Amino acid sequence: MSRLLPRLLALAGVMALSCTSHALAHCFVGARFFPATLATDDPCVADEMSLPTVGWSKTGDVPAATEWDFSGELSKRITDNFGISIGQGWTSIRQADGTLTQGFDNFETAFQYQIVKDREHELAVLSGLVVDWGHTGSTGSGLATDYSLVTPTVYIGKGFGDLPSEFGWFRAFAVTAQVGYQIPTNSFDIAQNIFIPQQLIYGASLQYSMSYLKSEIVDLGLPDFINHLMPIVELSLTTPVANNFGNPYTTTGTVNPGVIYVGSGFQVGLEAMVPVNRASGTGVGVLGQLHLYLDDMFPSTYGQPLIGGLATNTPRKL
Repeated sequence: MSRLLPRLLALAGVMALSCTSHALAHCFVGARFFPATLATDDPCVADEMSLPTVGWSKTGDVPAATEWDFSGELSKRITDNFGISIGQGWTSIRQADGTLTQGFDNFETAFQYQIVKDREHELAVLSGLVVDWGHTGSTGSGLATDYSLVTPTVYIGKGFGDLPSEFGWFRAFAVTAQVGYQIPTNSFDIAQNIFIPQQLIYGASLQYSMSYLKSEIVDLGLPDFINHLMPIVELSLTTPVANNFGNPYTTTGTVNPGVIYVGSGFQVGLEAMVPVNRASGTGVGVLGQLHLYLDDMFPSTYGQPLIGGLATNTPRKL
């Protein structure tokens, strides 16, 4: 973990010194707020940081191994509609016989462009290109690869607040989805003597906003803590679709029910990770995340786009 925090903070410091404009970075689309989801991604460019994200699970090995995952991600808008993010993870796997394998995953970058933000229909559409860079992780441990992975991805978010008033409390629901096609830069791994498949990386979330219920539909007089909660269920899946000769085309992934608390400048999320099949894992894992909204924390510096910020925008609070 020693290389992770310095990399993220160094980039944050450099960018913060160069920011001078003002614009809103949260994923607001009209009255709808899309939180930073834990297993998938939200459909907006932003100025934010996830540090740390921690996961515990049992692998699909026989017998099952215990896996810990620690990661961090830093996102920065270059313009109002274009942003980049960097991230890296560290994994520790202990087999049933006590054998321990641990090390860094490959370094990840993402380049994202906001295609649509339709306030009236609470619709957001984001395009992205995710790159996991080969030779940047612990390739000797088998936790990282010596080839890169390139994943063009589309992200969509839709709130139901534009439904007729007769739908009542149902209008506080929202959904997000993403789909990406992962392409390795090599087609064959000589060291392991296996083909490297191209894969479909996809997922979705169903979320219910208590703050939206209060502000846009009905104030039930609930405690303030409850009004900041967002119950959520996420689905994260991977399916090999090409160049998978000799291997089964098995879909793996998890269903993640949980809850997100959205505060002022931060959010905390906690989800269970339920494997969709035996190949995805054993038993129920846990995923937790502390997410920081840097536009709230540093409104006049890091929380603004590098180019073309709008000085008249006022940050919105939940």
